[in-house]
Amino acid sequence: MNEINPTVTEADLHAYADGQLPEQARARVEAWLNDNPDDATRVAEWMAQNTEIQSLFAPYERSVEADAALVTNRGQRSNWPRRLAAAAAIIAIFGLGALSGHYGPALFEKPDLQLTELETFPNEARNAFLVYATEVRHPVEVFADEEAHLATWLGKRLAIQNLRVPNLQELGFKLVGGRLLPVDGKPGAMFMYEDQAGERLTVLVGRNADNRSTSFRFASSGNVETFYWIDGELGYAVTGEVSREVLKKIAEECYRQFPS
Repeated sequence: MNEINPTVTEADLHAYADGQLPEQARARVEAWLNDNPDDATRVAEWMAQNTEIQSLFAPYERSVEADAALVTNRGQRSNWPRRLAAAAAIIAIFGLGALSGHYGPALFEKPDLQLTELETFPNEARNAFLVYATEVRHPVEVFADEEAHLATWLGKRLAIQNLRVPNLQELGFKLVGGRLLPVDGKPGAMFMYEDQAGERLTVLVGRNADNRSTSFRFASSGNVETFYWIDGELGYAVTGEVSREVLKKIAEECYRQFPS
C-alpha cells in the first residue's frame, strides 16, 4: 500500500509507532486510528514488536562518559514516550473493539510484518541478497583473506571510523567477504557469510542521515527474511533464507560488534 489517504500515509503510521511525529501530526494520526480499527491494530502490533526487540537488545546499549549525570533518569526519559504512544494506540483499539473482543488478542501476538514499498532499506537488503548470495565465482569484491583491507576500504567510503567486520564464527557462519554497493543512492557496504552447508546470509550497512532514533523490524518476502534496524544515522540489515530465531541471534551479534 503506497498511501492510506491524502493526509495519512503508511509512513505516517510507522513514524507514529516509532514516536517520531510532532504533536499536531500525532493528533491527526490518532484521529485516523479512531476511525480505522484495522490500521489501529497494525500500529499496536508494530509498537509491541518494537518493545520486544528493544528488550532483546537492551543489554548492548552503549553509553559514553558524558552520560554519567543522566544515569538516574535515563530509563524514564527513554521509556515514557514509547509507553505513552503505546497506551494511546491500545486505548484506541480497545475503545473500538472491547465489545466484540476482536482486537485485544492481536496485541499479544508476535507480529509478522510484511515488506512495504515505503520501506526501501529492507527492500534493498533483500535485493542485494538475492543478487549476490547465489553468485558462485564473484559473490564479493574483496574476499575474507583481506578482511583488514575490506574494513578500512568500506569504512572510508561510508565515513565510519573503526568499522569492524562482524565475526559470526561462534554462530556457525564464516566470512566470505564484502563489497561496496549503493544503498539509497549513497555508498553502502555488504558483508557475506556462509555456514558449513553453504547457506549464505548478508549484512548490509547504509547511511540514513535523516533519522536519529533506533527502530527494529522484521520484513519477509517469500523465503527471505530480513531483520533491520536504524541506529542514529546508520542503518543495518541482516538477510537470509534462515529462521527468524537464527536471524535474531545474528543481528544481536552484529549489533554488539558494529560501532554506534
